[in-house]
Amino acid sequence: MGRRVVIAEDEAIIRLDLKEILEAEGYEVVGETGRGDEAVELTTRLQPDLAILDVKMPGIDGIEAARQITAQLRVPVLILTAFSQRNLIEEARDAGVAAYLVKPFQRGELVPAIEVALARFEELRAIEEEHARLSEEVANLEDKLETRRLVDRAKGVLMDQYGLAESDAFGFVQRTAMARRTRMATVAQEVLDGSLKP
Repeated sequence: MGRRVVIAEDEAIIRLDLKEILEAEGYEVVGETGRGDEAVELTTRLQPDLAILDVKMPGIDGIEAARQITAQLRVPVLILTAFSQRNLIEEARDAGVAAYLVKPFQRGELVPAIEVALARFEELRAIEEEHARLSEEVANLEDKLETRRLVDRAKGVLMDQYGLAESDAFGFVQRTAMARRTRMATVAQEVLDGSLKP
């Protein structure tokens, strides 16, 4: 099954050309509009694999539409820009646009531009997933370090105040946590607060 695409282009003739090229290349055009605000609505409702947006459209422009689409939906956006609008490319990139195509474009330029948009989007998603995983690992590591710090301090209190051997002090914290089904850090904190004694 071909990838599903939403097209937003206010010039009907260009929109029709786009649709014909895409369908000839095996893509499925699931929605089309000439307005930026409608592009956001269509993309939200239809959740396509790609949105192709013109820069200049009524409602909201393509850059603002791209910003809204990429912020909420995780759909790659390919922007169409007139040659004189090249200064908008940086703004488009900041809005989350994965690739752009300068009009007037040749038929043979569209599919490579789409493939670039899809590939960049997949790379970005992979980077974000890796970042989320690493953030979680860092949080877990910080949690482990904090637990270890608290347990070491609690062991010190148990050894100094109650004359326990180091292994017995650790065993007390560990057994108490297991018996209560709570974290060792919680038990250690209670020992430090003086609310838990062996």
